[in-house]
Amino acid sequence: MTARPIAIIDIGSNSVRLVVYAGATRIPWIIFNEKVMAGLGQRLADTGLLTEEAQEKALAALRRYRQLTREMGVVRTRVVATAAVRDALNGDEFIRKVRAIGFRPELLSGEEEGILAGLGVISAIPDADGLVADLGGGSLELADVADGAVHHSASLPFGVLRLEPFLRKGSAGLAKKVAKAVEAAGFAKRGRRRPLYLVGGSWRALARLDMLTTQYPLPIMHHYSMAPERPLLLAPAIAALDKAEVKSIAQLSSARLPTLPDANLLLETLVDSIGPSELIVSSFGIREGLLYDDLADAIRDRDPLIEATRDAGRGLGRFAEHGALLDRWIAPAFDDDVERSRLRLASCQLADVAWQAHPDFRAERGVDMALHGNWVGVDGPGRVMIAQALFSNFGGPGHFADYDVAELCSDEELERAAHWGLAMRLGQRLSGGVASSLERSTLSRHDRTLQLTLGAKDQSLYGEAVDRRLRTLAGALGCKAEVLVD
Repeated sequence: MTARPIAIIDIGSNSVRLVVYAGATRIPWIIFNEKVMAGLGQRLADTGLLTEEAQEKALAALRRYRQLTREMGVVRTRVVATAAVRDALNGDEFIRKVRAIGFRPELLSGEEEGILAGLGVISAIPDADGLVADLGGGSLELADVADGAVHHSASLPFGVLRLEPFLRKGSAGLAKKVAKAVEAAGFAKRGRRRPLYLVGGSWRALARLDMLTTQYPLPIMHHYSMAPERPLLLAPAIAALDKAEVKSIAQLSSARLPTLPDANLLLETLVDSIGPSELIVSSFGIREGLLYDDLADAIRDRDPLIEATRDAGRGLGRFAEHGALLDRWIAPAFDDDVERSRLRLASCQLADVAWQAHPDFRAERGVDMALHGNWVGVDGPGRVMIAQALFSNFGGPGHFADYDVAELCSDEELERAAHWGLAMRLGQRLSGGVASSLERSTLSRHDRTLQLTLGAKDQSLYGEAVDRRLRTLAGALGCKAEVLVD
C-alpha cells in the first residue's frame, strides 16, 4: 500500500496537469486531478518560442500545484516536460523558472515519451499487443507494445497545435508527410492488422463523439473500441459541431473544439499508413507510465483488475479478503477459461460491496459499482458480465436484460455471469460472509448434479434459505441439487 500520496505533474504543449495518487501500489486511486490549458505550444511552430503569456499561465499553475502538494502531504512529486519545452528555443529558460518554484523537472526526449506512453497502456491493458499513438499538442509518439514491454518508440512532429504547416497543401499533403514519417520511423509494417491504442485528450474527445453517434450504452472511455474507418465517418459530425453543442456533451471540453478536425484528420491518415485492426482508447498514458516504470517486476505482474477489485472489496466489504475464498469455493461448478475466471474472481471480490445499502437497492449499487468503477484491465463487455453477476448475487429485481448495457454481451455471456452471481449468493448465505464454513465445505458439479458437501459439524448451517439458493442455482445450471455430509 502507498501510505502517503505521490504526484505527477505533466507540463505538456497544451496543458499543465497535476494528478495526485494514493492507495494500492499496482493501481493507485486518483485523489486529485487538475489541469490548466496553458497552451505552451500555441505559437511554437511560427516563432520557435514559448510565449510570455503561456509561460506565466503555466508557472502560475505550477506555483499553485507546489502549495497543494505540500498541503496534501505528498511524499514524492515527479515533474516532466514534453515536446513544447523540448523544442522551444527558450525551453531551458522556462525550465530554470520551474526549478525556482521548487520543482526538479525532467525534460523527456521524444523516445522517452513514447516509451512511457507505452508503459502506461501496458499498465492498464497488460495483454496489449499493437501500436500506441500518444497525441499531444506538440508531437505524436508511437510505440510498439507486446508481451508486457515496449519494443520500439519514436516521436513524430504532428502535435495538434503544430499541424497547420502540414495542411497548407491540404489533407493530401498531411497524408504524404505522415506516411513518410511513419515509414522512416519503422512503424509502417509493425501495426498491420494489430490494434492501435489511442492515448491523449484529443483522441478521447473523438471517441466520446463516436459513442454519441453510435449510441454506445456504457459511457466509459477506457478500453472503448472503434473500427478503423470510424474517423472518416466522424468527419461530417465534427465539422457540424459548435460550442453550444460541445457544452452539452459530458466530459468534452470546448477548448478541444478548434483542434478536433485536425486531430481526426491525423487519425485518418495514421490509419491509412498503418492499417490497424481496431482503435482502442486508453485512459492511461505517460503519467501512469511513470508510476508503472517505478514498480518492481513482481508488482508489475499483478493483474490490475484483480488488484483494484480486491482493494475495493477490502474497503467496502464486511470481511477482509473474503472474495478470493468465495471464488475458489464456487469455481468447481464452472468450466471457465482464463479470461472468464478473472472476471469471476473480480465479481467475487465485489460480492459484499453493497451490504450497507438499503436491501431494495443493493443490486442497483452492485451494478453501478461494476459498470462505473474506476477499473482497468477490463473492456465494456467484461464490465457488463461483472454487473450481471452482482445483480444476481444481490437478488436484483426483474431482469438484468432491462439495462441498456446488456446488449454488449451475448445471451450466453449474461447467462454464465448470472450463474456466477447465484453461486456467490449461495456461498454468502451458507457462510454468513465469513471464511470458516466455506473452508470446511465444497461445491462441485458432476455431470448433471450440483453437490454441496458439508462437514458433520456443519449440518446445522444447511437451513431453509441455503436449501432454496442451492436449488435455484442447480435449476439454473440444469442440474439436480444434492447435499452430502462428510
